[in-house]
Amino acid sequence: MAWVLLAPRNILVATLKVYRAVISPLYGDVCRYYPSCSHYAMQAIQHHGVVRGVWLGSRRLTRCHPWAEGGVDDIPSPLHGRVAINRFGFAVPNSCAVSATSFASSDGKV
Repeated sequence: MAWVLLAPRNILVATLKVYRAVISPLYGDVCRYYPSCSHYAMQAIQHHGVVRGVWLGSRRLTRCHPWAEGGVDDIPSPLHGRVAINRFGFAVPNSCAVSATSFASSDGKV
């Protein structure tokens, strides 16, 4: 059942991945913010869901203009950990994915 609920989120992530692979390289490196607006929107949707992720991405796009100072602008921390992001960037139920930090041993070596 969780896969069905995560489908809209993953469809938007796939759409943004195609945009970043096909259209974004045509513009070159013109972003004032780090990460770029498309990457920010993708992270926001991955971690916060469709509604809040689209809201955060839209707010970011309105801040992106020639007179903006720019700089580092990370997404807000998620309030919960109900989903995990697999190595392909798609959201999966938290019990189905192994987080990247679990691969590190206690001494910090991978």
